[in-house]
Amino acid sequence: MTAMRRDVLKGLGVLGAAALGAPAAGAAEGGAPAAREEAPDARARIRARIAATTLVDTHEHLPDEADRLRGAFVECDDWGVLFSQYLDSDLIAAGMPKKQRDLLCGRGADSEAKWRALEPYWPAVKHTGYGQAVRIAIRELYGVEELNGRSIPEIAQAYEKLRVPGMYRRVLAETAGIESCQVNFLWGPFKESRQPTFLLQDLSFLGMHIGPDIRTFAEPAGIEVKNLEDWHRVIAWWFDRYGPYAVAVKSQAAYLRGLDYEQVPARDAAPLFARHRAGESLDPAERKRLEDHLFWFCVGEATRRGLPVKLHTGYYAGANGMPIARVRANPGEAAALCRGSPQTTFVFMHIGYPCWQEMIALAKHYTNAVIDMCWAWIIDPAASKEFLKSYIAAAPANKVLTFGGDYIPVECVAGHARLARRGIARALEELVAEETLGLDDALALVDPLMRGNARAIFRIEEKIRRLESAPWL
Repeated sequence: MTAMRRDVLKGLGVLGAAALGAPAAGAAEGGAPAAREEAPDARARIRARIAATTLVDTHEHLPDEADRLRGAFVECDDWGVLFSQYLDSDLIAAGMPKKQRDLLCGRGADSEAKWRALEPYWPAVKHTGYGQAVRIAIRELYGVEELNGRSIPEIAQAYEKLRVPGMYRRVLAETAGIESCQVNFLWGPFKESRQPTFLLQDLSFLGMHIGPDIRTFAEPAGIEVKNLEDWHRVIAWWFDRYGPYAVAVKSQAAYLRGLDYEQVPARDAAPLFARHRAGESLDPAERKRLEDHLFWFCVGEATRRGLPVKLHTGYYAGANGMPIARVRANPGEAAALCRGSPQTTFVFMHIGYPCWQEMIALAKHYTNAVIDMCWAWIIDPAASKEFLKSYIAAAPANKVLTFGGDYIPVECVAGHARLARRGIARALEELVAEETLGLDDALALVDPLMRGNARAIFRIEEKIRRLESAPWL
């Protein structure tokens, strides 16, 4: 039994240890469809297998628990924080004024005032994926069935009761059944976590190729940046220092530009970098060429170290700012990336929503394309179920990742995980009912979909062994 498995069994109060990967009773051998069973029995067996299987969470923005407990990296430190990421966007789209949103999610207002700000808009958003995640979290963590004016004092009290050391284990392992998380820390390139074998980290290379952000990266490296060659050395320093401990590298530059990165040689990028370092403004075409060169330099550093490259695709967080034409271009540009570096594992995040059918075609065609369902279950639970059904019917099953909460407030991850388990179950149940899969085939897919693929793609056991003796501990 591996150390990772032992840790999981210790932490999972809601999952039966004996069921973690044990085959369902009566499962037939081989891949042929089993004799037809009554639908209720098939559903029960699929759901039991899913309930007994831990999730690898491939994408969060969680601060370390100690930081969260002192109120750092969150807008407020009361129940309003549950509305401060994603659900606030639905509220704004429903018409909530920014002033009311800031009162709900900010510091200083009492619970009664926050409820008054929320109440007119809650009926319009409580059924969305974002709303469902919060409602489930409130029910599972606080024992409150419905959010309303009468239950707010109970929710406020339960919020404080949960907010104690051990909170992350209770929410993530015991409630959500998560064995490990992968964190894209938003406040620095890499977080030297105090829970490194549980909160695994991505190395963010966003500021290495966008900007680039010379001060943030050069000062820790102790390298004076005079030219492009020096900047290459800075990038290599970060990869050397944290590459052995990171599970992947990540860039969300698709919020700022397209994924159309061209191969620009250093000789062409060097004078552009010199002008940037001198404080000169580059025009959009010049800036793109510099970013393109640096992107591929970073991809090369990642690939040499066996690190998958995670890229944001698809939907934008927030409200009233998404250029849908750019989003629709993502799948075609992602295909060009796969062709441009066939030795690199590209992880395309969020199923490229709403262009998820094209992303399935990408994974079906390109060996080095992996599709991650992180965030997707709360963006659109119905479309996400259809995505998973279509993906299983069309593309290799070892290249899809089915869960990442994508949250800063840890509480909401519990709600998102419940939606993901429900959606995975429904996708498999429908495939069996439609005779696309046999029941045994569906049961055999549960482990790879929920954790096996992630363990292999990100070499999680190897990373955990290294992190057990991380130099910052």
